[in-house]
Amino acid sequence: MAVHTDALVAALGGALDGMLAETSVDRGEVTIVVPADRYAEAMRLLRDRPELGFATLVDLCGVDYSAHEGVAGKGRRFAVVSHLLSLSNNWRLRVRCFAPDDDFPVVASVIDVWPSVNWFEREAFDLFGIVFSGHPDLRRLLTDYGFVGHPFRKDFPISGYVEMRYDPEQARVVYQPVSIEPREITPRIIREANYAEGE
Repeated sequence: MAVHTDALVAALGGALDGMLAETSVDRGEVTIVVPADRYAEAMRLLRDRPELGFATLVDLCGVDYSAHEGVAGKGRRFAVVSHLLSLSNNWRLRVRCFAPDDDFPVVASVIDVWPSVNWFEREAFDLFGIVFSGHPDLRRLLTDYGFVGHPFRKDFPISGYVEMRYDPEQARVVYQPVSIEPREITPRIIREANYAEGE
């Protein structure tokens, strides 16, 4: 396995010279970090260079690293993580790209490289608020169009901001402020000093 991984790391270093911010191998899996300004170019090379041949994008997701310490982003909050597959070389690769601005995270779309990424990028936009520049139809996918915020961000409240319910008097769905009271859900364990089994 190490020889296989070493061959991939060597091929990545040759093809993406100057585009790699970091390369790491952990548990036999290779992860590269690509700067946002070279992301689209690097992804195209990963697909088109025959020594790499990553013709398949398996998955793309957003990540909020605000609660993680020691991540490659060195303080940057939002990243796009893609998983690529090269059937011709029998390689898998994880590509991470950090958005340079935490307040308005923007990363280039790779929809012209892999059209199948369309809904993955829309999902990352909807749930994390990561904007994919160049995406032809970037709109919410899982939440409704009037939804406020991005629910997978670490600072989004668990109960949300609004709730919806059906109002029989108006004969339609209405939105209202959240009526759920926050409560502690930590289980309580009661231990009695004189507890004996079977009593």
